Amino acid sequence: MERLEDDALLNGRGAFADDLGTRPGTLHAAVLRSPHPHARLLGIHTQAAMALPGVRAVLTGADVQAWAQPFVVGVKQPMQHWALAVDRVRHVGEPVAVVVAEDRYIAEDALDLLRADYEPLPVVMDIEHALDGDALPLHEAVGSNVVSDRQFCYGDPDTAFAQAGVRTVRTTVQYPRNSCSPMECGVVIAEHLPGDEGYDVLSNFMGPFSLHAVMALALRVPGNKLRHRVPRDSGGSFGVKQAVFPYVVLMCLASRKAGAPVKWVEDRLEHLSAATSATARLTTIEAAVTLDGRVTALRYDQADEVGAYLRAPEPATFYRMHGALTGAYAIEHLAVRNRVVVTNKTPTGLVRGFGGPQVYFALERLMDRIAVELNIDPVQLRLRNYVPADAFPYTAAAGAVLDSGDYVRLTRMAMSEAQTRQLGERQCAARAAGRLYGIGVAAIVEPSVSNMGYISTVLTAEQRAKAGPKNGAIASATVAIDLLGGINVTIASAPAGQGHMTVCAQVVADVLGLLPTQVVVNVEFDTAKDAWSVAAGNYSSRFAGAVAGAVHLAAQRLRDKLARIAAAGWACAASDIGFEDGRVFNRRQPAQYQPFTRLAASPHWAPALLPEGETPGLRETAFWTPDTLSAPDLQDRVNTSAAYGFVFDICGLEIDPDTGAVRIDRYITAHDAGRLLNPALADGQIRGAFAQGLGAALLEEFRYGADGSFQSGTLADYLMPTACETPDPVIVHLQTPSPFTPLGAKGLGEGNNMSTPVCIANAFADALRPLRDVTDVRLPLTPGRVLEHLRTPDPAPRHQVVPANAPTPSGNGLTLAAQGTVEIAAPPERVFEVLLDPAALARVIPGCHALQADGVNRYRADVTVGIGLIKARYEARITLSDIEAPHRLRLMGRGSSNLGTGAGDGVVRLEATANGTRLHYDYRAQVGGKVAMVGSRMLESAARVIVAQLFESLGRQAAGDAAMPAPWWRRLLQRLGFKP
Repeated sequence: MERLEDDALLNGRGAFADDLGTRPGTLHAAVLRSPHPHARLLGIHTQAAMALPGVRAVLTGADVQAWAQPFVVGVKQPMQHWALAVDRVRHVGEPVAVVVAEDRYIAEDALDLLRADYEPLPVVMDIEHALDGDALPLHEAVGSNVVSDRQFCYGDPDTAFAQAGVRTVRTTVQYPRNSCSPMECGVVIAEHLPGDEGYDVLSNFMGPFSLHAVMALALRVPGNKLRHRVPRDSGGSFGVKQAVFPYVVLMCLASRKAGAPVKWVEDRLEHLSAATSATARLTTIEAAVTLDGRVTALRYDQADEVGAYLRAPEPATFYRMHGALTGAYAIEHLAVRNRVVVTNKTPTGLVRGFGGPQVYFALERLMDRIAVELNIDPVQLRLRNYVPADAFPYTAAAGAVLDSGDYVRLTRMAMSEAQTRQLGERQCAARAAGRLYGIGVAAIVEPSVSNMGYISTVLTAEQRAKAGPKNGAIASATVAIDLLGGINVTIASAPAGQGHMTVCAQVVADVLGLLPTQVVVNVEFDTAKDAWSVAAGNYSSRFAGAVAGAVHLAAQRLRDKLARIAAAGWACAASDIGFEDGRVFNRRQPAQYQPFTRLAASPHWAPALLPEGETPGLRETAFWTPDTLSAPDLQDRVNTSAAYGFVFDICGLEIDPDTGAVRIDRYITAHDAGRLLNPALADGQIRGAFAQGLGAALLEEFRYGADGSFQSGTLADYLMPTACETPDPVIVHLQTPSPFTPLGAKGLGEGNNMSTPVCIANAFADALRPLRDVTDVRLPLTPGRVLEHLRTPDPAPRHQVVPANAPTPSGNGLTLAAQGTVEIAAPPERVFEVLLDPAALARVIPGCHALQADGVNRYRADVTVGIGLIKARYEARITLSDIEAPHRLRLMGRGSSNLGTGAGDGVVRLEATANGTRLHYDYRAQVGGKVAMVGSRMLESAARVIVAQLFESLGRQAAGDAAMPAPWWRRLLQRLGFKP
């Protein structure tokens, strides 16, 4: 069946958030963000911005403190996270102020006129530093950067590790920060309603709707006075659009300040730098293993880095997987230590598969280490340790109830496919030819339909008793029949491309004997009108198991009511009524039938003819929650999800030793997701998760400088796989229906984002094994990182390399370099005159508005530098030193703006020639803040252009031809957005 959604999308009729109309008078917002990773916020000067025509308001932290309160925190710590910074900024990109203006252009221009005063503070940039008790606490009231430290013990792991004949195998791994980059970024349209009516919001927020309460509490209003609507279509989410919720609060407050509706559209730079990130994790994991390869116990020591704030729903990344830490394996004994640390980075949140990539990267790397150290085939090792098929439902050590499966069978199905694809032969042939070819495997259980009580495992049993129990995974759906017999479905799950409309139509059509095209599914959502509960939303692969299941239950109730109505008219039992091919009929008397639309419409037109006891109306709302999802017990055991699929992956890859490139040769992914509701959509979800897992393994990386600057702010530096880099995986299915969901379905949209990164890492380690045994595989496997593993020496240069004369400026920001020569039709003496003349030098410096002497050969400058989408106006200090007239001097500059900092240091050398002067320049610069976000790929070329502009302008000044037209390359770059 083709997707019902596609006709509108392919014909440009999508109803995305930015497509929807706004009320007359709606204003537009732009957000001023911190250029510093950590600093005291001393004050914000708004007068110049407010004086700009068209600016209506500037929202600051003082307003937020007056009208709102900090977001609730999931641990018992005195941490405060406001919608705007109020005392400190704690990461680059943190919102500091919001400008509200008549259009977005004016609002962006007004940002340049705001001035925030900062006092920089030391930064904490990695997990190890955060664990160090001597590091400056990001939140003074907490007193430490470790904001949660919990230990758990299940079974008797100490005894298991001490058993005779048991070997301990240990490894330490790091899972890096990465994220999702949906086509559509965040959109919020918010209005503060007059009087005591609260707020009305439309956004592309994807849930979970537990965050609705978080937003209402932050805005100091009851939940029913925060109306939140979600449009029909979303340009992807993969989890990150839950991170829109702080901006919902922010734009509500901006609307209150401006007295009008406010619209904010997130740009790509904002999204990458400040929306959200996957949680980075440092894990030391060890196993107690018998000599024949049976794992009897595990110990985890995990530290999650959540960025500057523990933002709801974190620490979900830790505890969503807690009950299933033993994965697909029957391991009775388990010890766990979980620490949550804060750093000066973007706060983390839900990213596709949250928790799974981090857990399985450690567990499946450990399984491969066991296979290497015990010399056991990695597939055989896993087969020996799987939960057996006759043990389901199986309760894992930490409480997960694995509902159904046959892990051995599916693994053998995948290996059979690998044999058909000749993976073993391809590896043998490659190695015989001296090439680096590896095969890796990974086995995971994929949780779906999260138990909302799992997050409370971060609290002690005593703290949970005080707060009250939390559990369940409530899903809701409404199925209604209109007065002409048409079917309408409403669900509490906003889709992001998964095909909700198609599957819901299929489910209802199956129950009522109709065609799916006869069913209309409304996926727009409105908290003021629709049926929903705390667990509602599109996350945790809950659609197939929970939402479609609730649709099925509602449709069954409606069918049963229609059956009772028909049975009363035909004097038969309700069980005799059938629904098929658009008809309602008596199975015992086939001549008794009516078209479905006629029978279904009649209760609207003649309610007095309803059978006794039947209520008017043909509308059924079903709420469902699985019985197996209880609150954590006194021993901290918790069934974290209602259903658990199984995924087994096998990968063959080859490494190019010259370039460090990793090429996926073959990839087979086998899934048991219970009952498949729509195989085509299922395979689409698998391919999407595989592409994202491939990106995490090979390309995607959030890079930060040691000074805290974010350096992956564009898609030139945050690289994602395209169709060219993404092979088509071979997909294998096995269906063992879940006994715990209404349709027997389990989720499968996240599995490969959990299994693919570690499967590729295991294959990479296997490829290097002929050279050396690699234990520490860091993702992503970029060419530079791969070459470090290969220890490949740099090739000899073709030409003599002249060592750079200019020292690198102090600091740890993004370092840029520019070297070159310029021919000037003037003698060196004239060039030197220009360099030492403030008026002439002002005309030479690109983007210089003013230059004033500030001492001998020292100047203050007002300079604007534009690179691509970033334009920054700097207050700069320029110094000339090491002057050896007319042969040599050093040019140094340092500046700051509300977008960041910059520093440069370069040597200029003049060489007399027959036609004048050959100027040699060797320049180094460092940038931080928003400019650094643009990333090295764009900045390096732009820096070379800007420095070349400076010295070519110097040449024109010295030659007396200031009116000389700009060269063609400069005019082209100006057209492309590089604006000096």
